[in-house]
Amino acid sequence: MGVFDELIGQREVVAVLETAVLAAQSSIAGTGGAGMTHAWLFTGPPGSGRSVAARAFAAALQCADGGCGLCHECHTSMTGAHADVEIVAPAGLSYGVAETRDLVNRAALAPTRGRWQVTIVEDADRFTEQALNALLKSIEEPPPRGVFLLCAPSTEDLLPTVRSRCRHVTLRIPPYADVAAHLEGEGADGAVAAFAARAAQGHVGRARRLARDAEAQQRRREVLELPTQVATVGGCFMAAANLVDAAKEEAARIIESADSAETSALRESLGDIGGRGRAKPRGMSAALSDLERRQKSRATRTQRDALDRALTDLAAFYRDVLVLQLGSDVVLVHGDLERTVQRLANTSSPESTLRRIEAVLGCREAVDANVAPLLAVEAMALALHQG
Repeated sequence: MGVFDELIGQREVVAVLETAVLAAQSSIAGTGGAGMTHAWLFTGPPGSGRSVAARAFAAALQCADGGCGLCHECHTSMTGAHADVEIVAPAGLSYGVAETRDLVNRAALAPTRGRWQVTIVEDADRFTEQALNALLKSIEEPPPRGVFLLCAPSTEDLLPTVRSRCRHVTLRIPPYADVAAHLEGEGADGAVAAFAARAAQGHVGRARRLARDAEAQQRRREVLELPTQVATVGGCFMAAANLVDAAKEEAARIIESADSAETSALRESLGDIGGRGRAKPRGMSAALSDLERRQKSRATRTQRDALDRALTDLAAFYRDVLVLQLGSDVVLVHGDLERTVQRLANTSSPESTLRRIEAVLGCREAVDANVAPLLAVEAMALALHQG
């Protein structure tokens, strides 16, 4: 089993990366190396596997066998434990210039045990403009064994000066059949795997959760009840509040244990052993305040991500309604809700369905532009009511 086996439905991308790995091995051996570069940009929609591709590539670069998937180098690179593979995953809404300068300094170090000093930047689109400018110099003049792997939804999410200095690799949403086959290989029932792959619209991570987690399935069903709850103005406001509250609860479940562990680890590292009358370590209050700020930013981002997943499901629901209204021979995304979809298709027009899809997509854009989530969802719910 090789490291690229986790990269589902991306055969062309795998071929490019495998060629680059061979070139990297030639470069180390001093026999050439054309096809390998020091800065890469992985783009693709959520669920396409951008970070999976970057981690697999990092592992293959460190592995003596080009990514066997079995050795210590592969395992530690994929899990983020390799000494010469740093994985930067911005937890908050943005990643600042001070953090980036520290990152650049670490990336300039020579490998301690691996072949390359690899820096993976997940969600590079969350870097501020000043942070990207701080990163630019290191990308322009990387150390001899330094490699930057940037991940972002699209090239437009990065400054032109940054993206023009990177080799671009585009990933796609994997075919449903490939995702279902992968889930079956992990032990999922065939029918459950097929349902999860389609309901998640090819998003591998979400498909895995839907296949394994009954709570995830229940949350999806609750979200998709919203189109039946906006028959009245009062129902619109109630449905909007329920949707936003559900996103907050989901986010809280995700980050609660992480917040507690981070706070405890920080206190321990600063020597805070507690006890009445004991003086607090110097600088602890400032460090805790900074941690709380970052945790709050992460909570906001996690809530928005959870809400965005719900809105994506809603958009697909109305897409299914439109499919039935137009008589298209296309398989429904939410086939398990066909009766509800058919009922709405029979009682509305294609024009109103298109307006509803636009309302959902407009809500996604509003939330991304920092509009208060409840206000954005209430406006969407009223638009769905009006049709």
